[in-house]
This record gives sequence, structure tokens and C-alpha cells, in this order.
Amino acid sequence: MTALSCNVSNRAHGLCNEPEIWRPEGVARDGIRNMVGMRCNKREGRRCFVLKASSSGYQKVEKINGRKVNGTCIERTYDRAQESNSWDGAPVHEFQLGRFVEGRFVYRQLFVIRSYEIGPDKTATMETLMNLLQETALNHVMSSGLAGDGFGATHEMSLRKLIWVVTRIHIQVEKYSSWGDVVEVNTWVDAAGKNGMRREWEIRDNKTQQIITRATSTWVVMNRETRRLSKMPEQVRQEVKPFYLNRAAIGEAVDDTAKIDKLSNDTAESIRSGLAPRWSDMDANQHVNNVKYIGWILESVPINVLEDYNLTSMTLEFRRECRQSNLLESLTHMEVIEAEETTNNESKTKADFRSTHLIRMQQDKAEIVRARAEWRSKRKHK
Repeated sequence: MTALSCNVSNRAHGLCNEPEIWRPEGVARDGIRNMVGMRCNKREGRRCFVLKASSSGYQKVEKINGRKVNGTCIERTYDRAQESNSWDGAPVHEFQLGRFVEGRFVYRQLFVIRSYEIGPDKTATMETLMNLLQETALNHVMSSGLAGDGFGATHEMSLRKLIWVVTRIHIQVEKYSSWGDVVEVNTWVDAAGKNGMRREWEIRDNKTQQIITRATSTWVVMNRETRRLSKMPEQVRQEVKPFYLNRAAIGEAVDDTAKIDKLSNDTAESIRSGLAPRWSDMDANQHVNNVKYIGWILESVPINVLEDYNLTSMTLEFRRECRQSNLLESLTHMEVIEAEETTNNESKTKADFRSTHLIRMQQDKAEIVRARAEWRSKRKHK
């Protein structure tokens, strides 16, 4: 290997004061930017490795306003004044790459669908979408200045040892993004009764601006020490009230608000036992992350449904917490949806199957999550 600017002989005789960055023979100076180099620390008499990243090998990422996306650092020279004018001149969070729009009522963030976020058909999974929703919600709280020392909790909540917990979430997927696609996630909040908060999301294809996913959820307050639900203190209400936006991502006519039936050994067609939460399944609130339940729900879905159908909507109702020490069971019941005909002999629904699910404790059969989902044939609805 040879040094970029000074040869080894000159350095040995103290004739070069430049930091030493190494590269392989035949590699041009600009080519080293995507490599791990070795820099010489003259004072300490040792060498250390230095990683320098460049955008030259990642043209697709660089096209997103030439900025960092979801943790990918792009090293490039740019005009700071020009950067401040990106995204219509709105301030951009330095790390999360999110920004407020519509008078700071809506928080917007871009994501690239990564290779480890796709399934066998090379499209994003339901777990991936739910993770994006959760990430955007937390960054919304962080960027708004409301975050205390808790996991998404406000300052007043942290003072009172309170945390947010979700009681219900409903998501509708029109299209799953593919590997490498860029999506735009928008989120906002509103009141849900006296003691709750509703959070809404829309996911758009960043290229076409088509809305491909909608979601709504209900959140309540819980004491992080007693693990009991609590009324929302007035101080917390006054903190979040300025961010309320009276808008629904999913209209009442299509929102899945019907009661989810409880499954039992007699009504379930498939039961999968022995599901054990891992340490990595726990979140900062010391219970199983909400997204993990989706994977356990799918454990009891027939394999032919997973292979031949897309999960187009899902509603989850959370009944209680789950800790790492609990063993779980997943129950599923599948039914064919009888399509209603319109005047043009077209189906009113795009779904072919509806499934009902239950995640429960294996030992005492206590309910943790009830869920309902709809499935659409990949072959018929491309």
C-alpha cells in the first residue's frame, strides 16, 4: 500500500507533516473516500483506522435532497444556505431528518426501505410499516421539544412517572413498497376522549406522492412503576393540546371499529404454543414492543395464506402487558369474505379472507392482544 501524498521514506525522515491516509496500489485519491484508511498519529507513534464515507457509490440515496437518510451519512460539500432552503425552507431536524409542516401540526419524515426490512417477495413487511410509524411518532415528540426522560413521554409525564401505552391501532395498506423505495411518513395527534390521545399516520410513495398506507391509534397514560392506567393530568393535556389537529387519516366509514371476537381452543383453527419473548423484544418501557406481536400473530396463519395473499389491513387491541418471562400462544381463525356485488357487478371489497387472532398467556390463558386482519390475493390484485 502507498500513502496518498507522502511516501514512507519522507515520513521516516520527518519531511512530511500531513496526516497519513493509506490506500491500495492503483487507487486514485478520490477513490479512497469509500474505504477504510489508516491514519498515522505522529505524536503517539501509532496508527488508527479511519472510515470515510462518500455518496459516490450510493446515487439513489444521494438524490434525496443530498442529505442523510435514516442513519446513512453522505459526505459531500454543500452550501449551508442552500441546505436551509431545502424542503421549502422548513427547518430540518439534524439527525432524524424530519420536519414540521402545516403550521407545525404535522410531522414529516423520509425513509428508505432497507434490504433487511423486506420479505420473500422483496417488499416491505407489515412489521416494517409498524416500525416506521413508531419511529416517526417518537421523533415527532423529540423534535417538538416535549420529550422528557421517558420513551416518548412529555416533561410533565416524566415528573409524574407516567408513560404512553397504545390500546388500539388500525392500519390499512394499499400497496407495499419495494426494496430501495423512498417513503414519506406524516403523523399528527388529536384528543381521544378525556384521558386519551389519538395518533394518525399517512405513508406516501415519495416519487408519486400516492398515499399507500393509512393508520390510526389510541393512546392512554400509565404509571411506569405501578403499571396501572392513569387519568391524564391537566398539565400533560396542556402540553400536547397545542399540537392537536382535528383530522382523521381513516374515515369513520372504513375504520375497523367493530368488536373483535375472543378466540378459544374450540373456535381457533390453528394454535401455536411455546412462543417465548426474547430480551431483544423488550422496549424502553420494560415490556414487549408492540410490533413484536405481529410476528407472533403470523406464526399461526396457514403458510399458503402467507405465500399467496397480502395483508391489507390489521386491527390490534392490546389488553395487557407482556414481559420476557411469559410464554405465549397464538390462535388464528380464517374465514372467506363473501364479496358484495355493486350495480356494475364489481366487488365492494378487495379482500378475500378475514382472520381473527388472539395472543394469550400459555399458562393461565390471559388475553394480551386481540387482532383482526384482511388478506388480498397477490395473483388477482396486482
